[in-house]
Amino acid sequence: MNIIFETPRLYLRQFTLEDAGLLLQLNSNPEVLKYLHEPLLETEEQALHIINTIILPQYKNNLGRWAVHLKSSNEFIGWCGLKYLAELNEIDLGYRLMQPFWGKGYAFEAAKHTLDYGFNQLHLKTIVGRAHIENTASLKILEKTGMQYVKDELVDNCPVKTFAIQNPQLL
Repeated sequence: MNIIFETPRLYLRQFTLEDAGLLLQLNSNPEVLKYLHEPLLETEEQALHIINTIILPQYKNNLGRWAVHLKSSNEFIGWCGLKYLAELNEIDLGYRLMQPFWGKGYAFEAAKHTLDYGFNQLHLKTIVGRAHIENTASLKILEKTGMQYVKDELVDNCPVKTFAIQNPQLL
């Protein structure tokens, strides 16, 4: 298991091909994908395809969406991480948790430590984050991490608010 870093309550690790069932469980819940323009996953083969084509390729750049687990039980609760968006030439902060773990501060904890990792370990200059304009919980997390509102925009025909944060060491 390749652990990227730990927080007080969580550890974040690289996904593996064996995690298709976990990703299927996360991305087959309509509430989890409510504000995203992604189809619900229906099979482990679909989840495996996402791991192979979207998640694993990011790891070669020390970036990626990482599996988030509770340290207390090792339970998988979702993912968080940094992804390079080639079409925008940006590093994107993203997070997605299973519904039973919403509202417990886990997404903020993972996101905040992911930003710290991006700035202190990877020496990134700027990290962006986006959330659907109606996803108030996710917008609050972006704000709470210290990200600053940049603009409203359409991404994949989805109305989002875009936030960004600069590496404080480079200011």
